[in-house]
Formats: sequence, structure tokens, C-alpha cells
Amino acid sequence: MRDLVILGSTGSIGTQALDVVARNPGRFRVVGLAAGGSDPALLRQQVEAFGVEHVAVADESAAEPLAGTSARIHAGPEAAAEVAGLGVHTVLNGITGAVGLGPTLAALTAGSVLALANKESLIIGGELVTSAARPGQIVPVDSEHSAMAQCLRSGQPDEVRKLILTASGGPFRGRTRAELADVSVEEALAHPTWDMGPVVTINSATLMNKGLELIEAHLLFDIPLDRIEVVVHPQSIVHSMVEFFDGSTIAQASPPDMRLPIALGIGWPDRVEDAAPACDWSTAATWEFFPLDDEAFPAVGLAALAARHGGVAPAVLNAANEEAVEAFRTGRLGFLGISDLVGRTLKEAIPSGAPAGNRVTLEDVMEADTRARARVRDLIEGIR
Repeated sequence: MRDLVILGSTGSIGTQALDVVARNPGRFRVVGLAAGGSDPALLRQQVEAFGVEHVAVADESAAEPLAGTSARIHAGPEAAAEVAGLGVHTVLNGITGAVGLGPTLAALTAGSVLALANKESLIIGGELVTSAARPGQIVPVDSEHSAMAQCLRSGQPDEVRKLILTASGGPFRGRTRAELADVSVEEALAHPTWDMGPVVTINSATLMNKGLELIEAHLLFDIPLDRIEVVVHPQSIVHSMVEFFDGSTIAQASPPDMRLPIALGIGWPDRVEDAAPACDWSTAATWEFFPLDDEAFPAVGLAALAARHGGVAPAVLNAANEEAVEAFRTGRLGFLGISDLVGRTLKEAIPSGAPAGNRVTLEDVMEADTRARARVRDLIEGIR
């Protein structure tokens, strides 16, 4: 029996993780849950259904509806980190955004295996996170990085030529930059293959999600950025590939269902039987691959720029993007403005000649995050 803590339990990743656990009662036991607090009724249902011992809510007002359960209640901005630091076998970090950094560091410090769906904490934390982790302590949950981890089992590290990161292309694949000028929030949230939370879905529409995943792959697998390629694969069946130096390419394929990489993340290195449906090989199918359109979707290039510079640049990229996405969701910014403001904020933060790759502290990261958010808000006010 493997003890788990699930962070972001009421979100897309968390609810699917609990579905995997419920179907494997003899294999996993949920010790703790954490959520922001936007859906306290669902969180209470989860606490009661799984008999958890600890529950955390970031919004202290959401703690009251949890009263009367058997769980110890942790409330406030540090609550998720408290539960992440309990020292259980595996912590699944399914929180969205930069707020996941504290819980990520808490889980690693406590010695837990970190099943990482919160890519932002690795991206903005960089060496802070990688240096806190022992070899093999971080297990990727993003479908693309889970695919790469599986493919890498096919060879030795020094045999890898490059990683190939697949992107669905989102709802606007094939559109030119001019054709993206007037897209609506509803259109951006209509992802053709994946059912995800709103922030990740909009990031997929701009392809910023793929930019963040580029940085994540670089940090997780210690592969240089110039040996990581992004290709568009609309069917979302091949989740990523690894090319080896003999010319062989190994791909991981499965229908687009996050329960598979979630199950592998919490069960690693072992697989969980029937975690998700497999491909139906008796039915004819076509898989397509296209090059990335950098002009219409500049986010991947911006992420590569941030990663090459290092230091706090990835934190600036992520913070600026989170603020710009929220402005788009609330009608204060157009779709193209997201990448435009991220690019402007990032380039202002890394002027020509600034040192690259410098070591940073947690305080440096959080300060850069705060400055970037403030700068984007100022720019949006100027536009309005």
C-alpha cells in the first residue's frame, strides 16, 4: 500500500488521480488532500470518501465547511506546503501556477517522491528544485514528459540524440497571426482533444504550455535546448518521442487520457493495470505531424529565450504569462496580447549583456515573479 498526498485535489488532475486511486483500493491510500478552496463541497466529499487524515485549503474561509470531518484541517497560503511535507511515499502536485513552488520544495525536502504535474514550480524554481531532488525523486506527470520517461527506458543516456515534444496545436492550429486577432475566450477554451483547467487550456491555445514543457524537458532530462524539438501532432495519440543516435525513434502512444500518466506518476516505476483505455489497433487511423508556426505562436521561442538566459528569466516568463492569461480571461486583453506582453516583459527583464545562468535564491525568484506581474498589469492599464 502506497501512501499519497494529492495537491489540487478538486482540479482536473486531482479528480482524475482520485479516480485512479478509487479503482485501485489495495494499492494506494490517500493520507492528505489540498485545494485552493473554490469548491469546498467537493473537497469535503473527497475527504469523507477517502478518509484522509489531513486536508489543506489556501482560502481560510473554505475551512469552515470542512468542520466535523475526521481530518486535521490546515488553512492559509502555506497549508498545501504543510501537507506536502508530511513525508508520505508520494506527493502528486496538481496545483496550477507558481503557487506550486512551495509545496514542491516541501515534498522534496521531506524525502517524498514528487509526481509533478505542476510544471511551473520546476520551471521557475530551476536549480532550486533540481538541486533539492535526489536522482529519480521527481517523476513527471505531464503526458509529454511521462512519454519521454517511458521512451528513455529504451536506451542509455549517452545514446539519446534528441527529444521530440509533441503539441496538439490547440484550437487555432493552422491559423495565421492575423486570423488570431479577434478570437474569443470561449474559442480559446474549446480545446479539440484535452479536457483541462482554464489556464492550461488557454496556455495550450497560445502554445505557451508547450514552451513551458520545453523548459521542463530540459530540466528533467538534462538535455540541451538545441536537442529538444517541438512538432505539431493534432491527434494527440503520440505523446512524445525520443530519437537515439543510431537513427531509431521510440514513441509512446495512447488515447488522450490523463489517467495514464497520472497512474504511472503515482505508481512509478510500476504501471497500474487498466489505468486508461489503449489504442484500438483494429480501426484505421492517420497520425499527422507538422512543423511549428513560430510567427503565429511565438510562445515556444520566448520560453527557449528564457531558458537560455536562465536565472530568474523563466520565473518572469511564467509570471507575465499568468497575469496576461487572466487579463484575457476577464476581457482586459486580446488573445495576441498575451504573447506580446509576455515577450515585452521578458525582454525588458533580460537586457542585452546581462549575465545568463546565474544562481538564484527563492527570494530572487519570488521578487522576479512579483515584479513581472506588476509590469504586466501596468502595461495592460496603458493599453486600456
